[in-house]
Amino acid sequence: MDRDLVAYLCQLARHAEMIVVDGSPPGVFAAHGNALVDAIAEGLLHLPPSEVLATEMGKVGGVLTGLRLASRENIVVADDDVRYDEGTLAAVVAALETADVVRPQNYFEPLPWHACWDTARMLLNRVTGGDWPGTLGVRRSALVATGGYDGRAMFENLELVRTIVAAGGREATLFDVFVPRRPSTVRHFWSQRVRQAYDEIARPRRLAVQLALLPLGLMIAVTGRWRPLAASAAVAVVIAEAGRRRGGGRRFFPARTPLFAPLWLAERAVTSWLAVVARVVLGGIPYRGRLLRHAATPMCVLRARHAALRESGALAKGHRDPHEAGHRSV
Repeated sequence: MDRDLVAYLCQLARHAEMIVVDGSPPGVFAAHGNALVDAIAEGLLHLPPSEVLATEMGKVGGVLTGLRLASRENIVVADDDVRYDEGTLAAVVAALETADVVRPQNYFEPLPWHACWDTARMLLNRVTGGDWPGTLGVRRSALVATGGYDGRAMFENLELVRTIVAAGGREATLFDVFVPRRPSTVRHFWSQRVRQAYDEIARPRRLAVQLALLPLGLMIAVTGRWRPLAASAAVAVVIAEAGRRRGGGRRFFPARTPLFAPLWLAERAVTSWLAVVARVVLGGIPYRGRLLRHAATPMCVLRARHAALRESGALAKGHRDPHEAGHRSV
């Protein structure tokens, strides 16, 4: 466990109830425990994921393990590369007084070249409904009441939000709350390209637009009409700049980051097709030694499922013990 993460957890443990669910192998888990001894003294709880709550997408099992142990109603879930401070933590918790699940916005700090590339994705998403960060705020009772969310879902944050909303909860996107996250290594960045594109199978309309980019770009290139291609790139930069300015984002996203929008769109034009090929040929996307198929459950399916559960009274059972829900939704 790197020093930056250890220092961060120690600091935050002084101000909040901290539960670290660590899915590392036993030897690494023990080493992490030794590194976190000061944070544990401050009250941090360090534990492995519950075997009862094990899921194909391990993050889901980790979230639900922490959910069962949390003593607070307003909970913040975060990946290990996210870095809250007292102010951003308070803002997310405060938003949970009027919403059941909230999405703050991430930005990369520091900002190497590959993080600039990925920031373009964030900026474009901020124009089209908000970025999907590595952290969420959630009301414990709202998630428990659903019986949990599907542990097969690759796009696990979308699955969590959809599940709460389908059960009647309220979502809020916090466009003006910015939480830093540490960039990945370059190697990990490249490994994520097709997997992130695969997530869009859960949002067919967005996937259709992204699939259209490659044939349109090739058609323009073949005909030699470079001006429309240059104009399209310029439009992408303008849209990304609008995302940068939304909610005071200029303080966190440098002026150079919108310039990477055409590059990100070119990447997604290719990786969208690779994701579809993986779905058809392989039956899913390789992820940490497994082949995962399920991107996320369609909203219409979740609404129908929760309507049926409400009619049968089964949702009340979720208030007692979310791990009892079926098909490892937990």
